[in-house]
Amino acid sequence: MIEETEHKLQTRNLRMDDYEALRGIYKRVYKGLDTPWTREQIALLISLFPEGQVCIEDNGEPVGIALSMIIDFSLFGDQHTYNQIIANGTFKSHDPEGDYLYGIEVFVDPEYRGMRLGRRLYDARKEIAENLNLKGILLGGRIPGYHKVSTEMTPQEYILKVKNREIYDSVLTFQLSNDFHVRNLLDDYWPGDHMSRGNAVLLEWINIYYQKRTRLVGRTKSIARLGVVQWEMRRFDSFDDFMQQVEFFVDTVSAYKSDIILFPELFNAPLIRMYEGMSPSDAMRHLAEHTAGMRQAMTEMALSYNINIVTGSVPQLQEDGTLHNVSFLCRRDGTWDSQTKLHITPEEDAHWGFTGGHDLKVFDTDVGKIGILICYDVEFPELARLQTLKGMKMLLVPFWTDTKNGYLRVRRCAQARAIENECFVAISGSVGNIPKVETMGIQYSQSAIFTPSDFPFPHDAIASEVTPGIETTLITDVDLDLLKELRTQGSVRNVTSRRSDLYELRWIGDKK
Repeated sequence: MIEETEHKLQTRNLRMDDYEALRGIYKRVYKGLDTPWTREQIALLISLFPEGQVCIEDNGEPVGIALSMIIDFSLFGDQHTYNQIIANGTFKSHDPEGDYLYGIEVFVDPEYRGMRLGRRLYDARKEIAENLNLKGILLGGRIPGYHKVSTEMTPQEYILKVKNREIYDSVLTFQLSNDFHVRNLLDDYWPGDHMSRGNAVLLEWINIYYQKRTRLVGRTKSIARLGVVQWEMRRFDSFDDFMQQVEFFVDTVSAYKSDIILFPELFNAPLIRMYEGMSPSDAMRHLAEHTAGMRQAMTEMALSYNINIVTGSVPQLQEDGTLHNVSFLCRRDGTWDSQTKLHITPEEDAHWGFTGGHDLKVFDTDVGKIGILICYDVEFPELARLQTLKGMKMLLVPFWTDTKNGYLRVRRCAQARAIENECFVAISGSVGNIPKVETMGIQYSQSAIFTPSDFPFPHDAIASEVTPGIETTLITDVDLDLLKELRTQGSVRNVTSRRSDLYELRWIGDKK
């Protein structure tokens, strides 16, 4: 009978309950180097890119770990530092739409040397790169043997001798044997690595199965075409009459190959006239009876016209009897989601009986991550910042204001959100007058699309805007790649410059 080995190895994704083991292995491997990763950093890395964090366990105990990110290599190039890659431990440089897997850490318990666990970890990384269709793997490889000969030869000479097998280096020799090739010398890559004299070797493994990604295979677009409707409030004879006007705009904007169309807040409110004689709050509750049908019809339009529709906002009655002001995202793949207005103005409470919601979302679309804030909500900067921290690139703001000063509150705050969060912001409002309909007399709007304020963008940080007071549409292209450039190379970098060591912003419903 053959005796079973005492080892039972398994490769899996890293979990937070592995942290103490990770810390212990790190200390045994990197004696005399910087302190290990903090618990908060590992938690952040797992939340950002869980499939990129790999662990090998033996009988349930972690014995080898590899940490990785995805980067847009064009933002770093062949000369960079370790801290630039990991953004000083914040991992803000991780880009799900990047082109390379970057290995930021790998270590194996010294007691398991000789079991080729390092090779298993590298094989797992290669599998990740292949599955995610990345160009390859990059890493800054240490050369710990260099300190022994640093007075006799340059780092370039040392690397060449290791390549030619004239010198054995415990790290570089291993990496070269795993199909990595030398791309460049990274001087001053990690000053704390005294054995390598701060140097590293930029190594690349090429994914031969990589296929250049195009829009045809569903990759997130780098340029999004936004369509904004400036809607005229008018009398409609019926719900079908209202939906006919909605479909006209969906048809028109989609004909220009737009990716998203945005309608204003409570744009179906003129239908309140069908409930003449009721109080405004009762009429709004009756109007909510049409919401499910409208959402279904607009989801079908999204499919038929191949465009993502943000339905402005409409009233929705909840199971507990409360009335919410809700915006629906109807995607062109047939799915839908919703964002509830969180902050209710005094008049919305007094006249219509709206109640604020409790959830703040960021939505995945085929043009990237978007957020929705309904009118008054954009005047609370914390909300857009929380959405930005979850990856939002475009903020869509349906609003309804009656006077110019009310409109300017929304406009100025939307512009501020675009600058401080380095994102695009589109606002869509209503115009026109509806006599003899209580609480709906006049409207004022100048719909627009705002940008960050830096050299790649318009000098006034306004991508486009319509003429105030008329019904029309606005169709504009926004380049999402410019946001990447801004956040890494901009004149100022509001998103990455935040002093998270001094203050923090947290959604109370999230776990600490």
